[in-house]
Amino acid sequence: MTTLTLAKALNAGLRRSLADDDKVVLMGEDIGTLGGVFRVTDGLKAEFGAKRVVDTPLSEAGIVGTAVGLAYRGFRPVIEIQFDGFIYPAFDQIVAQVAKLHYRSHGNVRMPITIRVPFGGGIGAAEHHSESPEAYFAHTAGLRVVACSNPADAYVMIRQAIASDDPVLFFEPKRRYHVKGEVDETANLADARPMGVATTVTTGSDVTLVTYGGLVPTARDVATAAAEDGVSIEVIDLRSLAPVDYATIEASVRRTGRLVITHEAGQQGGVGAEIAASITERCFEFLEAAPVRVTGHDIPYPPAKLERHHLPDLDRILDGVDRVLGRPNSLSGVEA
Repeated sequence: MTTLTLAKALNAGLRRSLADDDKVVLMGEDIGTLGGVFRVTDGLKAEFGAKRVVDTPLSEAGIVGTAVGLAYRGFRPVIEIQFDGFIYPAFDQIVAQVAKLHYRSHGNVRMPITIRVPFGGGIGAAEHHSESPEAYFAHTAGLRVVACSNPADAYVMIRQAIASDDPVLFFEPKRRYHVKGEVDETANLADARPMGVATTVTTGSDVTLVTYGGLVPTARDVATAAAEDGVSIEVIDLRSLAPVDYATIEASVRRTGRLVITHEAGQQGGVGAEIAASITERCFEFLEAAPVRVTGHDIPYPPAKLERHHLPDLDRILDGVDRVLGRPNSLSGVEA
């Protein structure tokens, strides 16, 4: 085992994939000589050369379009979108080309493209640098959408994404890049948890709390704080947003009878809305209360000085737990 930050774990996973398959090519803005704005690709150009780690022009549509051409030629391109809010110029390429070509070609063409997206807030950044656009892509058939939350998963999941013959949107919680954890760099992908399977982070009997990415450590803190008040929370890290591992969530909700979903993205049309609806359909007779969503507000991402009011935190999620338990909460008009 090696202790690595999440960013270094991604770096190690990319290095392993580059070494294992000469068809793997990295592309992105400033990923080569600079090593990326978050230094996730640091040192890889020096090790594998400028033909394998390519600094691109500032054109997200061009980067994704080039990746499509490379995939046609049998390569496995891994592209970096420098910040979450920069992905929109490439939206047409991703949803109209990358997601469709396998089906359009009757299965004759595969698009083994991995699109790395640093996402979410918590770093005090400017506009278009702290967004959570994952729901757009989870809605799009033909794409896999995943989000890592810790170094061990980051190392394995980036390798799984690159090895997949499907296009993968790989969301990385940028505020967790410096979180450290134990990583098994000898891990065999054949023995690893599949990329589409959720993880139960803490077990509990009263409430199921579902989240992903940067809010997983916060959810763990919520479970610890709630335990001091006699409430047992089961925390589930989704890991995959498309497809969703409903079997794991269902099994938990059938035990707890209560569901809270939290994510940084806005509530309207978010991943939480889909999970709440799907679990209500699947587990209606087991639910003791309506599912609760604790999310970012439905506004453009606020200035850095205000983001602490926007992002779900310990208190807001605990308030959501109180709501699903029928206890006094911020919406009931009764103070605890």
